[in-house]
Order: sequence, then C-alpha cells, then structure tokens
Amino acid sequence: MVSSSWSSSQTRRTRIVCISDTHNSTVKLPKGDVLIHAGDLTNQGSYSELSKAIQWLEKADFEVKIVIAGNHDITLDSDFYQQYHHSFHNKNRQDTAECLKLLNSSPTITYLCHGSTKIRLTDPRGPRTEFNVFGSPYSPSNGLWAFGYDGGADELNPSETQTTTEPRPQEPVAANLWSEIPLDTDILVTNTPPQGNRDATLGCPYLKRRISKVRPRLHVCGHVHPGRGVERVRWELGNHGCYNDEYIEASVESWDDPNPDIRSAKLSLVDFTARGGNRALAFCSTTPSARGASPGIQTDSQLSAPSVPCTPSLEDSERQIEAGLAGSNGQRRIPSPGVVDDVQPPTLRSQEANSSRSGRRETCVVNCAIVATNWPHTGGRRYNKPIVVDLDLPVWA
Repeated sequence: MVSSSWSSSQTRRTRIVCISDTHNSTVKLPKGDVLIHAGDLTNQGSYSELSKAIQWLEKADFEVKIVIAGNHDITLDSDFYQQYHHSFHNKNRQDTAECLKLLNSSPTITYLCHGSTKIRLTDPRGPRTEFNVFGSPYSPSNGLWAFGYDGGADELNPSETQTTTEPRPQEPVAANLWSEIPLDTDILVTNTPPQGNRDATLGCPYLKRRISKVRPRLHVCGHVHPGRGVERVRWELGNHGCYNDEYIEASVESWDDPNPDIRSAKLSLVDFTARGGNRALAFCSTTPSARGASPGIQTDSQLSAPSVPCTPSLEDSERQIEAGLAGSNGQRRIPSPGVVDDVQPPTLRSQEANSSRSGRRETCVVNCAIVATNWPHTGGRRYNKPIVVDLDLPVWA
C-alpha cells in the first residue's frame, strides 16, 4: 500500500493488462489483476470468430476482464449488421442475438457498450481496489464498418478543440455521444484514440474534448495500429483558454517500450505508482473527508452521465435482469470475486459544470493495438505485446 499527495490516503498498486485489435489472434497474456480489451476482437465478427476470442479471454486468469467491441466486430452492432450483412457474410448471415449472447452471458467478462459501472476487486489475494469504468465501441466513420459516427478531425480544427472561449454552434452527434462519459470515470476504454494522443492523426477531436473535461486516470484505446504506445498527459488547469471546463495539455510525455520485441519475455511495463521513487500519476478524485486527501486539493462530486446501451437481444437482457446479473442498461455484471455495481443514475449537465475537478491533473493514454500492421499486411502480419500498466487505485476495504 502506498500513499501520495495526489492519491487517496489508502491506495494500492493494481496491475492492468491492456490489449486491443487482436483480430482473431490469441497472444500470450502476462499476469495481472485486470484485463482490458479495447475492441476489434475479430476480423468480421462472425459467431465462430467471436466464440474463439471469448473462449480465449475466459480462460485468462484475471480477477476482472473488461471488454468492448470495435468497428470490426460487426455483428455486435445489430442495426449496422441488419443493413449491411450481405457485404460481409453474404448467404451465411450471422445471428446477432447469439453473437451478443456470447458476451452478455459470459460468467467472467464485463462487456460494456457505451456504458459505465463500478468495479470492486474483492479477491483477498488481490489489491482490493475499486474504480469507475466507462467503455464504448464507437469510432469516426471510415469505410463500411460498425459503430461508426460522423464527426472526425475534418469537422473540428485541432486548434479549436480546447482553446476557444467562444460558444460553439450546435454540436454534431460525436460531441453528444462523448458527452455521456461520466465525470467520475477513473478508467476510460474506447476503440478510437483521442485526437493528438497515439492516434497517427486519425483520432477523434470530440473525444479529446470530453477527456480534457473528465480527465480519467487511464484511457485505454486501440483502433489505429501504428499508434501503439503510451503518453502521460498533464493538464493545464488554469484559465488559459478554458471553455466549459475543458482544458489544454500542459505537457505530454511519451513512453518508449524498452522491450518491444514480441519474442522477448520481458514485460512492456509502464509504472505510474509511487513505489521505488517513481513519480506517481497526479490524480485525486475522492473527497478529503472520506479518504483523507491532502488539504487544498479540490475533488470531484460523484457524478454520472446516462448510459446508452447497444442492442442486445430483448430476451437475453430480460433473462439477465431476472437473474439479477444486469445493471439498468442490461450490461453484464461480474460475479464474485469481482463485484460490479449497477450503473449510476443520470445527473443534470448543469451539475457537471459546478463540480470541482482540480485534483485530476494527469491522464495516462494507452494505445494497446496487438496487430501492428494494416491490411493487406505486406510481408505478413506483425504483432505487438500487451501493455502492462501499474496504477495506484483506492482501496475499498
């Protein structure tokens, strides 16, 4: 257990293994407490592909496993698949309800589809920490793929993402979509990266704007294979170009993987804890009275935005709710030893603007794409290793 002026009085190192864009590959996973898969489990989301990927994840030895879909997992976006299935599976149309059921009925996987929940690690052998997580499969439209939305870099000048103080015109769907990330999010999982961070110029500016307001501890993403890597973002929390509680980056530190070779047994490890003289992530989001945080550090109210579920089958959602396994948006809850609380109720946006947020000073952005190459994979597919992140997270008991 460690403590620092930027974390609660009781925190403990929690090891998070981050992967995305596995595209039917089943790489060796290092040990950890939490596994996060940031989408694109498959190439085209067939039942066979999903089944193999989920069996691989279910066998992985982690207390908690958090999974979102990506744009290639097309059957998990039932509206998209209903319209475009003939472009992918021709006469062998897949059953989207059965595909979703693979994830929603998994006893060891938390599947988030533009939804949030609280994770509490309860295994006495583990760190016994807790965090709020939000996961979303959406990304800017680029070709005929699932979970796409209009509104990428071309619609918002990068210089206008965070520095303007003028009221903005009516926001596009992308801004409204990402405004639903709750302010109390500790770990954010999206398929797309934000603009300007591990995105190879392909990230979403509207996601970046929301991140600058939420400022989570950790943002796990993928989607852009060449963007693999880690950045430590420090936020400028003064009034320099602040608009509606969105802030600019004060500094960005990039991490160079000391062990990038997939054949190396050494971990691709990023340590943001205070142990060993490291500089812990500058983050505090708990109330001083509740956690004994240092005086003068203002912290967040526990606020949540509404969750927008993707489209699981009605029968499957009803079955989970009757069994007491689903939150208010029908998302699967993790059974013991990992405990997942129900999605929190929505709050008014006006409350967001008044919440105190100065304790959230740094965010770790991780693009953890496993497949390193893009189609047509000239010279053959190449792979990256999982990225392992050590964070100090609050102890719940």
